[in-house]
Amino acid sequence: MIMDYKTSVTTILDIAVRENASDVHFTAGRQPSIRVNGELLPLVNEQALSAEDTLAIAKEMIGPERIVKLEEHSEVDFAYSAEATKTVGARFRGNAYFQRGALSIALRYIPAQIPGFETLNLPAILKEFCYRPQGFFLVVGPVGQGKTTTLAAMIEFINSDRAEHIVTIEDPIEYLFESKRSIVDQREIGFDTKSFPSALKSIFRQDIDVAMIGEMRSPTTIAITVTAAETGHLIFSTLHTNNAAQTIDRIIDSFPGQQQNQIRLQLASSLLGVFSQRLLPRVSGGLIPAYELLINNNAVANLIREGRTNEINIVIETGAQDGMIDLNHSLISLVQQGEIAVETARAQAIDLRAFERLL
Repeated sequence: MIMDYKTSVTTILDIAVRENASDVHFTAGRQPSIRVNGELLPLVNEQALSAEDTLAIAKEMIGPERIVKLEEHSEVDFAYSAEATKTVGARFRGNAYFQRGALSIALRYIPAQIPGFETLNLPAILKEFCYRPQGFFLVVGPVGQGKTTTLAAMIEFINSDRAEHIVTIEDPIEYLFESKRSIVDQREIGFDTKSFPSALKSIFRQDIDVAMIGEMRSPTTIAITVTAAETGHLIFSTLHTNNAAQTIDRIIDSFPGQQQNQIRLQLASSLLGVFSQRLLPRVSGGLIPAYELLINNNAVANLIREGRTNEINIVIETGAQDGMIDLNHSLISLVQQGEIAVETARAQAIDLRAFERLL
């Protein structure tokens, strides 16, 4: 059994940072594990954890308020700031949950330094959305595909380049921003504000220029977010969807039938774009994003208003002159640059027939 849990956690998180791991897992009955380049690896020099060990580790990382929430709900989100030499300033987004009566913990590594567009291999066109005076921009993709990091890069670009009042609403707070040209206020659900809807309603009285919403989790949150984008605010948020067309359908379908036409009209006028991304293993090691970018031009706005979202993929494929990026072209470009293997690209292609024609 582990006796000095703080030292043990520090040691394991040091290893995770040194190995450039994306995730860390503590599970009863197993050795701690880290995920590197998508592969889950046990730390063979660490001993297997008992149920008592994982509970003690959770108490080491989670504050007393969230421990109470864990006991009430059997799972809880949290953030942990490391104090070790190698991890000083680094943060980990965590989720503690019960399985078969024992506690497990999953951590996602959040680097202390917010990476820029070039470091993340993101397209430069994303910077254009950071200069918009108002509107609604979404970064989407499956879980664990770098959405939060992309949003952080966009917020940090605004922070460095514009003099604005930026507010982030998160559960929990992940990247920590230091105010530069802009004022950046970060609000955590459960500590700085009661809920996403209450925090969003308050932005209308806080002289906010830019807001980042950690995740849109309910129709109420979506409705307030879209309204804020219509009333002079630049809003960024995320959804767990696979592509732009699915994202728009997901937003509209989250509302009752009688409200869907209204949300279509609001989206058509306020949406700036949808950036969909997924992280793929590089031939040289590490991960690199493949992506799709939908830009809301007149054609897209008409399709949204008329409920013809099934045609959006065609607009993206033919919209390169407007700056749109088709996923298949992104994949082919990565193959041609020698960044990813053909098999990797083929597995990610949504329209395999179209992908094979481009190959």
